[in-house]
Amino acid sequence: MNNDPSTQNQALAVLLLDHYAGRIARARRTYLMGLSGLQGSGKSTLARVIKTQAESRGIPTEVLSLDDFYYSRSDRELMAREIHPLLRTRGVPGTHEIELLMSVLAGLPKASDKLPVPYPRFDKGRDTRLPPSRWPKVTRPPKLVILEGWALGIRPQTVAALAAPVNELERTEDPDGAWRRWVNKQLRGYQPLWRKLDALIVLQAPNWDVVRRWRSEQEQLLIARHAPLAMGGEAMQRFLAHFERLSRHALATLPTLADSWVEYDTERHVTGLNHN
Repeated sequence: MNNDPSTQNQALAVLLLDHYAGRIARARRTYLMGLSGLQGSGKSTLARVIKTQAESRGIPTEVLSLDDFYYSRSDRELMAREIHPLLRTRGVPGTHEIELLMSVLAGLPKASDKLPVPYPRFDKGRDTRLPPSRWPKVTRPPKLVILEGWALGIRPQTVAALAAPVNELERTEDPDGAWRRWVNKQLRGYQPLWRKLDALIVLQAPNWDVVRRWRSEQEQLLIARHAPLAMGGEAMQRFLAHFERLSRHALATLPTLADSWVEYDTERHVTGLNHN
């Protein structure tokens, strides 16, 4: 596949739509396609390209991002005080408002000018949601909804897998394992959403070290735009440590759970497309 990112995404979108077009056409309701990838894997960009390609085929399409459903900073401050200090940081299961996402998904098939369906937008530069007055509104029922997010499809870990810390953050700030057990318990509440997915497509990075580099590169773009809460090196490494446990779990388990999975090399070049 061509290594130019734009050309590569166009080609990948075509291949995926060719594979799923028949299923989307036959679906009696809105088809929900999950696009799962770890931080920096390019899932948001690919989702937008798939939307453009789908609409060029006459398939009304909407893209939702799991990231837009993070709780606000004030809500997470409350969680940090009442449950565990590490919940101040967005990202892990339990920091998304899943009930709101389910409500949006339920409303989309009935969307119209008279009954618009608003959905939230999260400003990562300011680490909080935009006010509801600035939320986008869907005014037509989509035939295809693409839900993209870093944690899509992940299943809870076993109790035994939670015992040993995976990094310094867990060793020093979660020594008794209370935070990771709470997060794992919350992940069970995401499973009904995963079961709604008609297809799960996984963007598979080579390893966790590459994911860390990719995500750090994204943060450099925020720094260049002078985003208020953009993170430098040490802050970025601490932030990523919150994700390491479930990211490693995802790398090990998601390809076998996916309907399709895309293999990438260390420079985000596609090296394989597989269907289970």
